[in-house]
Amino acid sequence: MTPEFPENRIDSALSVRAVIAQCALVLYRAGVSDDIVNPEQQKMVIAHEVSMLLAESCDKSVADIQAAALLGKTFEQIATLEQRERFISWLDRRAKREPLQHIVGHAPFRFLDLKVGPGVFIPRPETELIIDESLDFIRRQKIESPRIVDLCAGSGALGLSAAQEIPTSTVWAVEISRDAYAYATMNAQQLGIDNYQLLCGDATDPQTLDELDASIDIVMSNPPYIPEKDIPQQIEAREFDPQLALYGASLDGMRIPREIIKRAYALLKTGGLLLMEHDWKQGDDTREFAQAVGFSTAYTRQDFAGKDRFLCVTK
Repeated sequence: MTPEFPENRIDSALSVRAVIAQCALVLYRAGVSDDIVNPEQQKMVIAHEVSMLLAESCDKSVADIQAAALLGKTFEQIATLEQRERFISWLDRRAKREPLQHIVGHAPFRFLDLKVGPGVFIPRPETELIIDESLDFIRRQKIESPRIVDLCAGSGALGLSAAQEIPTSTVWAVEISRDAYAYATMNAQQLGIDNYQLLCGDATDPQTLDELDASIDIVMSNPPYIPEKDIPQQIEAREFDPQLALYGASLDGMRIPREIIKRAYALLKTGGLLLMEHDWKQGDDTREFAQAVGFSTAYTRQDFAGKDRFLCVTK
């Protein structure tokens, strides 16, 4: 059962520090961030989440909340009644394991703050490594005006980051989900980036962006890749991320990644680079398939935890 808050209202006379501690304990008992092995680290992450929810509900920054805690301010000194009620309702949603990003309506990705919510995959920190690899490739190859395609765009995280961080680039992005396409459109409009073009379509279809075939410098992709038999343990991913963005449409999860590899091969010019995120167990399979398709150099990069995470291959 989901733990309930001891009262419908937290005592407004409590200090901010006490409010954070009390609410963090509730989320801890609800199993929030229970994928973190170290209990002390888990508690620190949860306390930060509570601070973020408190900040967002009060229209303040996390730094403002930290300062209020240090100064010994009370809950009612930093939040109106309406804001306190909003905070409690948000905490209740988080205790039921709704993702923090859905509750506040946005998620960070590199230098971007992206709108997210039901129907779109929440971008993860490890995916940011694809942008780092892209930047390194562009510097090494001395490409002045790179042409980039983002297949399976989701919220627009990869393509919009590339367009922002490489202002001389031209970026095309493809997303099949109407819900995710709507979020990517909102994010592109919010950023006002004019070197980014978004298409609602099937990224695996040979006719999608076929006018760009053999002309692209970099294809980047975070496709659905989870094997259908490997249902995520984390409640937030299993129950709130769209299945269309999670599962690779086969028992081994490789059907969609294989199609992305083939589509990328057609899009890329000779010497072009494909960067594709995958499941940590798919490193060998993705490299072997890419080489069978015709790619030359193939290697796998690891994520922050040291697990195989994304394919790097050149045509």
